[in-house]
This record gives sequence, C-alpha cells and structure tokens, in this order.
Amino acid sequence: VCRAIFDPALYPTKLNQKAGDDLLLTSSSNYYHNVSQAEAEAFYADMAAADAGNPEPVSYGLNSQLTKDDAGRICERVWKLGGMYSPAIERIVYWLEKAQAVAAEPQKSNIAALISYYKTGDLREFDRYNIGWVKDTVSNVDFVNGFIEDYGDPLGRKASWEGIVDFMDKEACHRTEVISENAQWFEDHSPVDPRYRKEKVKGVSAKVITVAMLGGDCYPATPIGINLPNADWIRKEYGSKSVTIDNITYAYDMAAHGNGFNEEFVLRADDRAVMDKYGKLADDLHTDLHECLGHGSGQLAPGVKGGELKSYSSTLEETRADLFGLYYLGDPKMVELGLVPSFDVAKAGYAKYILNGMMTQLARIEPGKNVEESHMRNRKLICEWCYERGKADNVIEMVRENGKTYVVVNDYEKLRGLFGDMLREIQRIKSEGDYEAGRALVERYAVQVDPELHKEVRDRYYALSIEPYGGFVNPEFELVEKDGKIVDVKISYPADYVKQMLGYSKDYSFLPNIN
Repeated sequence: VCRAIFDPALYPTKLNQKAGDDLLLTSSSNYYHNVSQAEAEAFYADMAAADAGNPEPVSYGLNSQLTKDDAGRICERVWKLGGMYSPAIERIVYWLEKAQAVAAEPQKSNIAALISYYKTGDLREFDRYNIGWVKDTVSNVDFVNGFIEDYGDPLGRKASWEGIVDFMDKEACHRTEVISENAQWFEDHSPVDPRYRKEKVKGVSAKVITVAMLGGDCYPATPIGINLPNADWIRKEYGSKSVTIDNITYAYDMAAHGNGFNEEFVLRADDRAVMDKYGKLADDLHTDLHECLGHGSGQLAPGVKGGELKSYSSTLEETRADLFGLYYLGDPKMVELGLVPSFDVAKAGYAKYILNGMMTQLARIEPGKNVEESHMRNRKLICEWCYERGKADNVIEMVRENGKTYVVVNDYEKLRGLFGDMLREIQRIKSEGDYEAGRALVERYAVQVDPELHKEVRDRYYALSIEPYGGFVNPEFELVEKDGKIVDVKISYPADYVKQMLGYSKDYSFLPNIN
C-alpha cells in the first residue's frame, strides 16, 4: 500500500487522456488488467457488432474488469454475486432486500430488479431497474445505487460504484417542476440543428432533494446534481430523472461567504454585488437546467449509437449539458416562468462560470500538470472557446491591474449568444458521432495550462487559506424505539472526518487487499 501511494513511478496518474498514448497502459485504474487500449476497443467493438440493430443496446463493459485468462485470452470478470467484488456485493444485496421488505410499489419492484442485477451481473436487469426508477416520480424517499458513472475509465465504458439516499424537499421542488413542465418548450427553442432536437420530450422529471447519506464515488466529494440513467435509448424512450441536492449547494454557499475569494478574484464591485445577491440562485438554476433538461436534450442521428466519441465522450457530454443550462439561464422565458426576477441572475452565473473556467479552477491542479478531469475540461473548453470567438467584440477580457490578472465579462448578452453557437456545434458532434471534431476541440481548448497564470492563481488562492476541494462527513442515525415501534431517528454529526473514514475501514472492509 505504501508503495502504491508514495512511489511516483508505480502509478503516475489515475486517468491519462493524452492523445497518442495508450490510455489504458498509462492509466492507473483497476478497470483493465494487462490489456492494451487497442485490445479493449476491439473486444467491445466485436460485442457491439454482434448487437447491431438492437434498439435497446446493452452498455457492454459497465460492470466488469477486462483482463486475460491463463491462456492469454481476453475475458471479463463481472462484478456480481460469486464474481469480482462478491463479498461487498453480498452486503449491498442484504440491505436492498431489507429495504424491499418495507418498500411500497413501484419502489418494491425497482429494488427487486436491482437485486437481480447484482446477483446475475446481467446489464439488461440494470436497464430494467433504470426504466422503473425513471418512472417512479412519487416516492418521497429515493436512492441512487449501482455502477453508474464512467468518468474514471479512459475509454468511458466502465463505471464506479456510488450510492445516495435522499428525501424530497417539497417546497424547493416548485423550481424543478416548472422547468420539467416546460421541457418541450426548451427543446423546441434550443439553438441546435432542428434535426437533432427531440420531436417529443418524454418522461422528464426533476426534484430538489436533501441527501441523507453518501457512499462510494459520491463520498466525501459529492455531485450537486444528478441526471440518470445514462443510456441514450432509455432517455429517448422513457425519459430521465434529475435531482438537485439542495443541502449540499446550501453548505457550499454558506462556506464561501466571507472567505475573501470574490474580493481577491472579481475585479469589479458591480460583479461582486450581483454574484453575492444572485449567485446561489444562478448556481441552482444552472444545475437544474443542466441535469433536468441538458443531459436529456437532443437526439442522435440515424445509425449513431453513442459510443463514437470514445475517451472524449464524458467531457463533451458535460460541455453540452453545461451549455444548455448557461444558454437558458439568460433566456427571457426564465423571467416569464417566474424563476428569476431579471437577467441579473444570468450575469451572476456567467461571471462566476467564466472566472472559474478560465482561472480559479486552476488552483486545484498541481504545478506542471494539464487539465485531466472531465468536468474541469468541460468548463475550460467552454470558456476558452467563447473567449477566442468573442475577441473581436471584447466579450470576455483578461485585465491586468496592480500586478494581478482578472477575467471580466464585458457583454453578457453576446456571451449568451456564444453559448448558443457552441451548443449547436457540440450537439452536432454528439448527434453525428464526429470523433475528430470533438477531439480537436478538447485538445485545443480544454487541456493545456498557461504555467504563468497557473502559478499566479495558486499563489493568490492559497494565500486566502482556502482548501481547493470540499468534502462532507456523513450523519450518523440512531433509531429511537418506544413500545417496540420506531418513533424517531436521532441524527448526529461526528466532528472528525478522519475518525469516520477509519471507522468505515474497520466496520465495512469486506473486500480483500487484492481482488
């Protein structure tokens, strides 16, 4: 373990996306073992070819490690009962069966499908669970559970495990209900090519939640919004379900007040004032639009299956959803629907987004490194593209004042227009599966870091004594019983994150050191 952590030559990078490298042999994930990129791509290409013409294509490789057997043949170790990670999956199934026993329909049937998936490893069972989960818009207590997001796989195929348990914030749900009810209007008025819009938006639902427990890839650093399922054919036929995690966004907002960040990095007092007044609302609405509608918008051209963008798929998909949210955040329709009082909300969101994408997110990157994480690449791609395209009109400006660099937006309306132009192109790339165009955009705008600006941002950021990452401790729940019945739940928060992690290690280490 010590060598894995401290020897830089052993696992130099978790996820390598450098063009020209063998992305599997140079990355340090456990999704592939002794398998090259060419071998993996050929293995799954054969699977996809055998499934050609299937209107419900299987997400091959989502829940397995690709390796070689003793004879040197490529094979999968499937994550299921009796397969890879079985001791941990046994505990997942144990608790799901407990939940199933007390759940009402339709959740009871959905949990049964998820249990079947864990027992068999059959991805069609996971699709069955996802379809049922999307249809369930009535359960007050809900959850996300499974091998879901593929950001950690250089090929964008294999998923990490994550789990959350949440309950609905009914008062805050008004915002997402309005957006969901108008999903068809947003789709019809999208600036993308009409061929790549959905003629009929199906099954879009969204809610604001309070998350009660985080697990796996959601802990301790959690998303602020979730839109699932990821399979394009399920989105097309059944729709998608989105959540905005309000207690997490609220915590971030409270932590940011008074830390000196805006005073250090936002040049103009007017921008600071509008960000202070409308920053959280802008963030929440952008998340709502990104998750509720952005990921579920658009459609593929005939014959395009959705895997053509390969290692760039995650970055480009997050770019597409972010652009959808940014474009509509400034639309007059938002005022008409009563979601924002004025365009000032968009100004707050745009100013913060451009600042983060072009400058302040660099504080999270080690000196000498490029941008690797998909969401960070997506933000940089949008901002740098808009900066370059808007130069003639000075839409975005890099300003030097008192020896410091600032980024300012001079024309918010023209910036919104650029968001729309870029959304049109990103949707075209996805709809047509245009790998070369997607690769060129990401490599040109999203990867390289200016070392001088990088050093300046880090020096200024760390002088504020702010940590670049935020994480959360889970609450601890204790049942209160009276006369044999549960009458209450006591909630407490451990003061020490390290103790919580060590406690999890002691009580929930079901897997061997080598799987």
